[in-house]
Amino acid sequence: MRTNVSRPDLAVVRNLGILAHVDAGKTTVTERMLFLTGSIHKRGEVHDGTTVTDFDPQERDRGITIFAAAVSCEWAGHRFTVIDTPGHVDFSDEVERSLRVLDGAVAVFDAVAGVEPQSESVWRRADRYGVPRIAFVNKMDRAGADLAAAVASIRERLHPVPLLVQLPVYSGEVFTGVVDLVGLRALTWEHGFAQTAIPDHLADAVAQARKALEEAVAERSPAALEEFVERSALSSDALAAALRELTLSGEVVPVLCGAAYRDIGIEPLLDAVAAYLPSPLDRPAVGDGARAADPAEPLAALAFKVHATPTGRLTFVRVYSGVLRKGDAVLDAGSGRRERVSRILRVQADRHAEVESAPAGDIVALVGPKAVRVGATLCAPEAPVLLEPPAPTEPVVSVAVEARTGAEAEKLAVALARLAEEDPSLTVRTDPESGQTLLAGLGELHLEVVVEKLRRDRGLSVTVGRPQVAYRETVVRGVRGFTYRHAKQDGGSGQWAHIVFDVRPLRESEPGATGFEFESTVVGGRVPAEFVRAVEAGCRDALAEGPLAGHPVTGLRVTLTDGATHSKDSSDLAFRTAGRLGLREALRASAMAVLEPLAELTATVPEDHVGAVLGDLAARRGRVTGSTTRTGTVVVTAMVPLAELFGYATRLRSRTQGRGTFTTRPLGYAPVP
Repeated sequence: MRTNVSRPDLAVVRNLGILAHVDAGKTTVTERMLFLTGSIHKRGEVHDGTTVTDFDPQERDRGITIFAAAVSCEWAGHRFTVIDTPGHVDFSDEVERSLRVLDGAVAVFDAVAGVEPQSESVWRRADRYGVPRIAFVNKMDRAGADLAAAVASIRERLHPVPLLVQLPVYSGEVFTGVVDLVGLRALTWEHGFAQTAIPDHLADAVAQARKALEEAVAERSPAALEEFVERSALSSDALAAALRELTLSGEVVPVLCGAAYRDIGIEPLLDAVAAYLPSPLDRPAVGDGARAADPAEPLAALAFKVHATPTGRLTFVRVYSGVLRKGDAVLDAGSGRRERVSRILRVQADRHAEVESAPAGDIVALVGPKAVRVGATLCAPEAPVLLEPPAPTEPVVSVAVEARTGAEAEKLAVALARLAEEDPSLTVRTDPESGQTLLAGLGELHLEVVVEKLRRDRGLSVTVGRPQVAYRETVVRGVRGFTYRHAKQDGGSGQWAHIVFDVRPLRESEPGATGFEFESTVVGGRVPAEFVRAVEAGCRDALAEGPLAGHPVTGLRVTLTDGATHSKDSSDLAFRTAGRLGLREALRASAMAVLEPLAELTATVPEDHVGAVLGDLAARRGRVTGSTTRTGTVVVTAMVPLAELFGYATRLRSRTQGRGTFTTRPLGYAPVP
C-alpha cells in the first residue's frame, strides 16, 4: 500500500552524528545548532548542566556526554536529526551503534590539540561504516589555536584529504569570524552575525586559498576539471557541487572552523551539513541491496538503542525503507517474533512528541516492542530481511557486584539483566568458583556509571569489588599432526570421530594477536564438509577456557589435515565433541602464554612535572612512545598495561598538583612478562 510521503522529501533529510574526543566541544556545537534552528529558546552550557542532550544526571554531574542523544531541528528547508555522541573511550560502543544508523557526521576537533586519541578512534569507526564527514575545527578563540596545524594533524593521523573551505578572521588578536572560500564572502560575529565583503588585508590569502581549493577539487572531479581547464577557475556553484560529490564518495573532507562557545561559525556549519552531507537517498540500499530508501518499499528498520525509562521501554530505530505506522505488527527477523508498535515518538533528547508514522529515513523511538534487542531488524512480516547489526565491543574490565541485603539480590539480578540489554558492551556472568556476579565493561568509568545507575535509578545498595582486567591465553608454540579419536558407546547408536589437526599461533610475528582462524586441508572426502563445520564449532567451544588459568583462548589457527568416519556412529555431534575435547588436549600440549590488555595513554602535564609523571609510568610498566611540547605543557604518549591504570587519575593529580589530565584508548593485547 502506497504512502502519501513522497520520495523527493528524503532529499532534504540529514541524519548526522557529532563526533569528537572528550572536551572538544561536541555538546556545545549541538546546543548552538539547536538554538540557531529555533528548536530551543535558551542556550544551555555544559559547565552549568543545562544542555539539552546531556540530560542524564550523571552527565550533568560529570560534565561529559555518556549516552548518545538524538535531537531534531530544521534549517534552510532541511530536516536534521542530530545524534550527540560520547567522546570518552569507555562509551565508544554508544558511538559504534550511532554510526551504524547515521548517513553523515561532523567531526569536531580542538584548534589547539588537533587530532586526539578518541578523535582517531571514532574516525576509524566512521571509516568502517563508510560515513561521509565534514570537519569543524572548534575553539579557534583559544590561545595557541592553529588551524593549519589542526588540518595537518587530520591529514597525517587520519589520512583523509582535508580541504579548507574557510579561513579565520581576526580583529587584532581576537577571533571574530571566517571567510567562506566557496561563496567568497566574509562572515563575522563581532556585533551579531553579519555578512560582509572580504577585508582588504585578507584578499591575497583568500585568493591563494581559493585557487588551492579549486585545484584540489579539479584534480579529483572530472566535471570540475572540465570547467577548470576551460576557464582556469571554478564558479562557486560548480565548486560546491563538486565538493558535495567528493564528500559523499569519501575522497575529501571539507574543513570549517569556529568557536561554538562564542557562537562563531555555527550558521555556515549548518549550511555545510545541508550542502555536503548525504540524504538517505545518497546512501546505498540495505539488506544486500534489497531495500532502497523509499517509503513505497516494504518496511525495514534497525534497532540501535534500547532505553528503559520510568514510564516504559523505548526502542530507538532507524527506518531504512517503507513506513512504520502506529499499531503495526512487525517481525523481529532475527528471533522470528512478532512485535506490536503501540506508539511512535520523535525524540528531542529526554522529551518526546508522538507521531502517527515514520517513513524511510526517519530515526524514532518505539513504545510497545518488549523483547527487541540492540541490532534487531524490524521488517514487514510478508517481506522479511536481515540488516547487519552494529558490532559490539568486547569488554576489558570487570568488577564483582553484590547486593548488600538478601532481599535486594533478586532485584539486582533483574536490574543487571536490563542494563546489559540496553548496553551490549556490558556482560553479566556468575563466577563458577566464587559464585560472585561479575559485571564486565569497557573501562573503569563505564563500570562506575553503571553502578551509579543501579544506586540512583534502581535504588539498590550494592558493594563493588576491585576492578579486574580481561586476560586471555594464547598459543606461543603449537603442535602439528595432533590426533584425537572420540569413541563413545552406551547402547544404541554410538559416537565416533577421528581427527588430525595442527595448532599454531595466528601470526608468528605478533605474540599479542587476537582472533581465531580455522581451515581444512582434508582431501578425498575423508571428513565430509558437514563434519568439518562441526569440528570448527567444537574448536570454538574449546576457546572459552584455556589450560593455564581458565581465561578465554585467542590468537591461534587450527588446520584440520586428516580424519576418518564410521559408517554408523559418525555424526555432527561426535565430530563437534572431538573438536572440543581434541583442541583442549592439544592446547595442554602446546606452549601457552597469558595475554593482558594494553591501553595507549595520552597525558597532558605541566613541563615542571614531567619527570615525576614519567617515573610513575615506568613503575606501572609503561613504555613511553612519544612526547610533544605545547606552550608550557608536555603531551606524553605511552603504552601501559590496563591493569596498572586503575586509580591513575588520583595519582596523576597528586603528581601534577591537580593540573595533569589524561585519556586512554584500547591498544590490543601483549604477553604478560
